[in-house]
Amino acid sequence: MQATLALEDGRIFTGEGYGAPGECLGEVVFNTSLTGYQEIATDPSYAGQIVVLTNPQIGNYGTNAADNEASKPYIEGLIVREFSPVSSNWRSEQVTDEYMERYTVPVLAEIDTRALVRHLRTHGVMRGCISTVDSNAESLVRKARSISRMDGTDLAKVVSTKSVYTFDDGDVRNQTGDSLLIPALPPLHEPHERLHVVAYDFGIKLNILRMLVREGCRVTVVPAQTRADEVMALKPDGVFLSNGPGDPEPVEYAVKAIREMLGRVPIFGICLGHQLTGLALGGRTYKLKFGHHGGNHPVKNMTNGRVEITAHNHNFAVDPESINANEVELTHVDLNDNTLEGLRHKSLPLFSVQYHPEAAPGPHDSHYLFRDFRKMMEGWKG
Repeated sequence: MQATLALEDGRIFTGEGYGAPGECLGEVVFNTSLTGYQEIATDPSYAGQIVVLTNPQIGNYGTNAADNEASKPYIEGLIVREFSPVSSNWRSEQVTDEYMERYTVPVLAEIDTRALVRHLRTHGVMRGCISTVDSNAESLVRKARSISRMDGTDLAKVVSTKSVYTFDDGDVRNQTGDSLLIPALPPLHEPHERLHVVAYDFGIKLNILRMLVREGCRVTVVPAQTRADEVMALKPDGVFLSNGPGDPEPVEYAVKAIREMLGRVPIFGICLGHQLTGLALGGRTYKLKFGHHGGNHPVKNMTNGRVEITAHNHNFAVDPESINANEVELTHVDLNDNTLEGLRHKSLPLFSVQYHPEAAPGPHDSHYLFRDFRKMMEGWKG
């Protein structure tokens, strides 16, 4: 079937449609990862977005339940150069085309994704519409312009779990009670004592939970709007602030909760959790022109001079000029554009990073941060 992409500035791309027929609307962003399309599709941080993958061939190794980062895909639509109608991998359980159709995700293929990515890099990310039922350019552009911009939109409470649940031994139950079985990672060590981590779900990925369990933690996941006193009543040894979609500034309830927990419990934030941490410390955030989405971003650890190749997925960043240097150390910087990628409080048990140390997909250079979180909790408890 024919499918058409219309951007809000009037640019049109026409190609072949796969996945679910129909229409989707969202902010169009691009991801440079070479693999991991299923993990990208099921990352809740992509809620409200249509994702362009720069790797030219997508779908060739199929899909399987173990590679899901959530109970379903959260992308609004997918755009690729070549979409494979078959899967060639022993782990594959379902052809990618059928998987996308099952979860009503439209796929646009057979377009010049290089031209589309260059357009987004030049003009910035913008709203778009993919349709297999409407080929009128003016109509599609109007639809693209009709949706809300990502700026000022709180999507964390939309994708968050609606109830508290526990994660342990490779099994997690989502808000509908469905069991999502995933293979457990072997523990890195046998801890003397299991530490209790309360994890805020702003759009949390399963591999983050797995990494916490791997460090010998038992994890309680709470909804995004959980108050600080409710978290502290669970008697956590540490609090984790997850990744998530949307603009951090409207998530005022989380900023308030973080401020109330400062100095009372060790805190570790990733991605949106990092941005919310920056806001809680009195900083500001801003939207990047086309964001960071990929698995090959070089980040310099300013504390030791090492460079880590890291996985990224964010549209917003913390303004380093807005952070009080007397209280907070800036620990990580992106070598592509000098974006702030990490911070640590100088006197309180708190640190956060903008990138994704759990990867999935991506390199494992930054796994040590989960060990650092455990050490911080052990030191605080001791």
